[in-house]
Amino acid sequence: MANRIVLNTISYHGAGAIAEIPGELQRRGYKKVFICTDPDLVKFGVAAKVTDLLDEAGIAYSVYSDIKPNPTIKNVTDGVEAFKAAEADSIVTIGGGSAMDTAKAIGVIITNPEFADVRSLEGVAPTKNHAVFTIAVPTTAGTAAEVTINYVITDVEKVRKFVCVDTNDAPEVAVVDPEMMATMPAGLTASTGMDALTHAIEGYTTKGAWEMSDMFHLKAIELISKNLRDAVAEAKSGVPGSGREGMALAQYIAGMGFSNVGLGVDHSMAHTLSAHFDTPHGVACAMLLPIAMEFNKPVVTERLAKVAEAMGVDTTGMSTEEAADAAIAAVKQLSVDVNIPTVCEAITEDELDTLTKDAMADACFPGNPREATYDDVMGMFRQIMK
Repeated sequence: MANRIVLNTISYHGAGAIAEIPGELQRRGYKKVFICTDPDLVKFGVAAKVTDLLDEAGIAYSVYSDIKPNPTIKNVTDGVEAFKAAEADSIVTIGGGSAMDTAKAIGVIITNPEFADVRSLEGVAPTKNHAVFTIAVPTTAGTAAEVTINYVITDVEKVRKFVCVDTNDAPEVAVVDPEMMATMPAGLTASTGMDALTHAIEGYTTKGAWEMSDMFHLKAIELISKNLRDAVAEAKSGVPGSGREGMALAQYIAGMGFSNVGLGVDHSMAHTLSAHFDTPHGVACAMLLPIAMEFNKPVVTERLAKVAEAMGVDTTGMSTEEAADAAIAAVKQLSVDVNIPTVCEAITEDELDTLTKDAMADACFPGNPREATYDDVMGMFRQIMK
């Protein structure tokens, strides 16, 4: 079986990287840009860092920012209509996973109108054409949506999230500029950072893992372990530093891996929590990560031992099982250090059946390295109940 790697055509990294955006558009002859972002980034002037560059270059644009956290089908369909009304020919998406996921769905539907029903994109949709040319500019260090072939949309009517996997949705250009992440508050820095760690650890232990993805994931684990605490501290103090830069790179590297090999039960359960309770995705992932690692430990003990080493744990003299336990302990400690909650107070006993069934139906569930039964998944949900 062949292993596949799909990445951006071009990516730019480092402070000031957004200066490359006008040139990328002009070289390709694009005339009207559709800016897909969220309302807070418009309100606080973050999106303006990019639109100011477009103004200076004389590039016309239209802004669409009617996007919720955990974006909905309506956000996508409204965005498709806004793109058409703007008579745009390209997309620049600025934001976290919500803005970028919305932009991916819009871009795919515009070039594949037979998929106008957003639900038809769930799973691996057989689209024929690549999405509208897109430049993705992350403002959080976690989702890595700027490099992945995945996006997640919330179906409000059915109270569920669904995952779409499509090589045609990958942005051609990613611009990972840590200065675009400078306004992230400490809580968001922590939760998105733990999302990135979950991507790296789940990607490293998923069924599809192989040598190249292992390389990405182990490096991402190392960088996150070194930089997340500092990034949160920098967010609290307002003083920029190397933590944010390290996290910007780390989350992108994690995305290079997991996008191509899949995830597991942690993400399937986290998607379910977000759909039912609007739990921030990174918080849901972080609460469940040590629980999922403990569940998977019998079949990935050696890999978890490597996770411990990547996290900076001195495993000298430890057995493989002891080192795996140390990895789980290190994840728990990192979560505590960046103030991630350990329980989801919204869960009640009456809801466990629905939560469990929805998690088992999620597209990430089959990638888990250990087969999980209904009772197993319900038991993991119970561990984060108040």
